[in-house]
Amino acid sequence: MANGRTMLVTGGSRGLGESIAVGAAARGYEVCINYSNNVHAAEAVIARIRTAGGRAFAHQADIADESAVLAMYDEIARRIGYLDVLVNNAGLTGPYSRVTEMHFDDVRRLFETNVYGTFLCSREAIRRMSLRGGGRGGSIVNISSASSRLGGAGRNVHYSASKGAINSMSLGLAREVADDGIRVNVVSPGVIDTESQDRKRLAEVVGGIPMKRAGRPEEVAQCVLWLASHDASYVTGAVVDVSGGR
Repeated sequence: MANGRTMLVTGGSRGLGESIAVGAAARGYEVCINYSNNVHAAEAVIARIRTAGGRAFAHQADIADESAVLAMYDEIARRIGYLDVLVNNAGLTGPYSRVTEMHFDDVRRLFETNVYGTFLCSREAIRRMSLRGGGRGGSIVNISSASSRLGGAGRNVHYSASKGAINSMSLGLAREVADDGIRVNVVSPGVIDTESQDRKRLAEVVGGIPMKRAGRPEEVAQCVLWLASHDASYVTGAVVDVSGGR
């Protein structure tokens, strides 16, 4: 159990983020659920956690906005004083098209959220977790995608590229902050059956997965929570595929 430990989950109001937040609370973490727009979804996750006896609160912030990220960390400090685990889960996936048909504003917005947002949240977590800065160490788990290996041709090359950037950033951070008592790892999901998944596409791609099924959000969450825990105390700089072998 993680009694007395705290976790920030960005994009924690639905999908993978919801499963991670709920699983963390069940293990004793106090969870800050970051969300961008849907306050009702965030409140529903908090109600689910509190009904089960856990502790959680929500904070609205666009993680691509530096001032909003700083305000979020200030709120965490005010409410619980410290942060043990950051899960960088928030991200955009679309729109879907060939590269020649993409609008640059859409590409820019995706990179601002997926890459810049992850960088900003990681920077602020490191500043507060670092042993050299007076913190007590910690763990960062970044959510990537099997698409970073597959490329997303004809559909979402920009998304795949952003997740490739997450992998590279995580490796560099893991080596940079190991002496600060901070571990940095990546979970790279494949096709996961969430409420936002396109049902037609899900049916089309399942046949190409060696395990012949989509993953469940809780299967990703379990991997994230293991990497965040003391059970993974000698694991840093790892990229763990949760993709059914694809």
